Amino acid sequence: MHMPDIGFDQAAGLRRLLNSPRPVRVIAVTSGKGGVGKSNISVNLAVSMARSGQDVMVLDADLGLANIDVLLGLRPQYNLSHVITGERSLEEIVVEGPAGIMIVPASSGVQRMSELTPAENIGLVRAFSDLAHPLDTLIVDTAAGLSNSVTTFVRAAQEVVVVVCDEPASITDAYAMIKVMSRDYQVQHFHVLANMTRSAQHGKELFQKLLRVADHYLDVTLQYMGAVPFDEQLRRAVSHQKPVVEFSPGSPSALSIKKLVQKMASWPQPVKADGNLEFFIERLIRFSASNGVGIV
Repeated sequence: MHMPDIGFDQAAGLRRLLNSPRPVRVIAVTSGKGGVGKSNISVNLAVSMARSGQDVMVLDADLGLANIDVLLGLRPQYNLSHVITGERSLEEIVVEGPAGIMIVPASSGVQRMSELTPAENIGLVRAFSDLAHPLDTLIVDTAAGLSNSVTTFVRAAQEVVVVVCDEPASITDAYAMIKVMSRDYQVQHFHVLANMTRSAQHGKELFQKLLRVADHYLDVTLQYMGAVPFDEQLRRAVSHQKPVVEFSPGSPSALSIKKLVQKMASWPQPVKADGNLEFFIERLIRFSASNGVGIV
């Protein structure tokens, strides 16, 4: 099926960005398998960042099985399927969530969206350069596994967070994800976040399991990002369709999320385009040019 024009007008995008040259930090939150709490992590990181003063957007990149709107109790009228069909532009489907975060909603139960061609996935990445929203951070909540959409969105991000939990399949599938992204797409640096842990030590042990096998077989850098503990308050927050950082800000999981956001603030800011597939490429190019940074 031919993908219609999804409203990506480079010239128009560049004109709108003349007064907003700052680059956007793009963080892909991914996992080898489902059920590790990845979407919950994405939402709570986004809300905590927004509470700290950042302009944050979340892309629900599980294109055919939307989760983010459900987690937040939102009912968007339009989603990415309407962008693909040409009925709406990307700008037109953005909805506001808690703490002012912006959500790009995916569709639910639309098989066509889980079968996008490589060109269509790349077209979605490029469409983000046409967004005029002031923005500091884009969090891309990918689907689980290694579909074409997952690999496209992960390699288009500057930072990759791999979420693991204490299940053998979680560790082995996370390793498979890292192996494919490093071997086939030259992504060499990953942050590992342990979720639903029993203690701080438990989180470090999960990281060490993954690190041992990666160090032995792969040429990658894994950094331990931290842990989010198993927390009854988080479960209650999910049932109330609220982020735990708002539902129970003093709970162990909410406090750990805030620590993670403080740690992420020290990550290097993007300063240039690397010449590959990237979100917000026009902002990176313009920022590079205005600051005299070469593009490689």
